[in-house]
Amino acid sequence: MDLVTPGFGLVFWTTLSFLIIIFLLGKFAWSPILKAIKEREDTIQLAIESAEKAKEEMRKLKDSNDALLQAAREERDKLMKEARDTKDQIISEAKTKAKEEAEKIVTASREEIRNEKAKAIIELKDKVAEISFEIAEKVLSEKLSSSDKQSDTVKRALSEIRFN
Repeated sequence: MDLVTPGFGLVFWTTLSFLIIIFLLGKFAWSPILKAIKEREDTIQLAIESAEKAKEEMRKLKDSNDALLQAAREERDKLMKEARDTKDQIISEAKTKAKEEAEKIVTASREEIRNEKAKAIIELKDKVAEISFEIAEKVLSEKLSSSDKQSDTVKRALSEIRFN
């Protein structure tokens, strides 16, 4: 067997060509390809890290917003409670004031009624006295038309009156 056989030469030259191509690819092509892959890998890694940072920032913002919303709700509840308390206080004060005013009006009305009643009683007494006096005058003028009747009437009146 000859070392230089057509099958051996073909394998030798194919292997030599393959090694030269690998050397040339390694020298000129693999380095830029690997560099491009490495850069792409780094870019992807940076994008992932940026996405993680953005995700973390969004979580922090959400937590911050939730805290702000909770604080706003608490403030709103506090303001609503204060408003209800103020409303209740104003209503209570208005009721108290209205009750006091009503009592003043009722008291004043009662006093006015008492005064008017007293005036009416006085007027009635005066009128009764005036009418009684007129009646007595008419009766006496008729009864005492004669001097004998006058004497008898005066004596009888004096006997009926008791002096204290």
